[in-house]
Amino acid sequence: MSDATNKKIDVRPGEELNTAEIDAFLKARIGGLKGEPLIRQFASGHSNLTYSIVYENKRLVLRRPPFGTRPKSGHSMIREFRVMNALKPVYPAVPVTHFHVPDEESPLGVEFYVMDEVEGYKIDRDMPAGLNFDAAKNRALCESFFEKLIELHAVDFKAIGLGDFGHPEGYVERQIKGWNGRYEKVITDDVEDFADVRGWLEAKMPAGEVGHAIVHGDYRLDNAILNLADPLKIEAILDWEISALGDPLMDLGNTLAYWSQAGDPDNILAMRMQPSNAPGMMTRREIVDFYQAKTGIDCSHFDFYLIAGVFRLAVILQQIYYRYYHGQTQNKAFATFGQRTNALGHYARSLIEGSNIR
Repeated sequence: MSDATNKKIDVRPGEELNTAEIDAFLKARIGGLKGEPLIRQFASGHSNLTYSIVYENKRLVLRRPPFGTRPKSGHSMIREFRVMNALKPVYPAVPVTHFHVPDEESPLGVEFYVMDEVEGYKIDRDMPAGLNFDAAKNRALCESFFEKLIELHAVDFKAIGLGDFGHPEGYVERQIKGWNGRYEKVITDDVEDFADVRGWLEAKMPAGEVGHAIVHGDYRLDNAILNLADPLKIEAILDWEISALGDPLMDLGNTLAYWSQAGDPDNILAMRMQPSNAPGMMTRREIVDFYQAKTGIDCSHFDFYLIAGVFRLAVILQQIYYRYYHGQTQNKAFATFGQRTNALGHYARSLIEGSNIR
């Protein structure tokens, strides 16, 4: 896979790995590795740290939590590792995983896991130019991407050994109150408290849940790898750190919180992380209708789930900004995240004002 489609960079200062130590550790656990590893970082991602480790005969990926303060339940490597292992036989669109190392056994001092690198096209803010997709192909890719989400939500999680992966009952309430509480802990002087948005979300939670499924939690086109031979096929979905068992509409709401489109505020469009506004891509409304038609799930009150997803995204960015604000990470890319938090909070307010939920 070329860096043009899955960009790698030199390891950022302060985030280096000890090459000799990692090499010995990997060779003791994965047979047949040849040569000395070249260690770089994947440029994408603002949360867990993802390293490319390339041997003469194998490409590996190491995932570890970020440095600095982390939410107690966040950045769980064993969670990612376990869900991908369980899904692989019935939902092939996940990487092959090798092993997980807990904190107490880790040469890094924190848990991590190792998986194979999946070769294919990596989508970022825009479609890779080499694909030459027109509007019809963009539409086909969009449908393929959301069909893969529907396929995930249809997996019998108990049958694959994930019945104890979480407590799906009450998922919506836990999510809303949990993200609200996390926000309170990371407010900085330059962001609003958005107490009105948090209060609305708690007051307007649906009376019941539409069902329970494996929810990815961060399902985005830029977390997908496209098949090299057939780029309309989703080869792998990455970044399972906040996967859980819960209401699938929360998952769809989280996904569409990232889905910028024409008519959105300029500061929201400026945050676009995926080519969701490319010609032929479905609008949020079309996606919700597509999902409802394919699953039979009533999406008539979807406004709540979208607003919940938008504010959750604000909290995620603020958690990252909090680490930067307090000097716990030196990544300059995080310097504007407080501004983004404010933009998303104001956007959530505008969605509430336009919502049919009263």
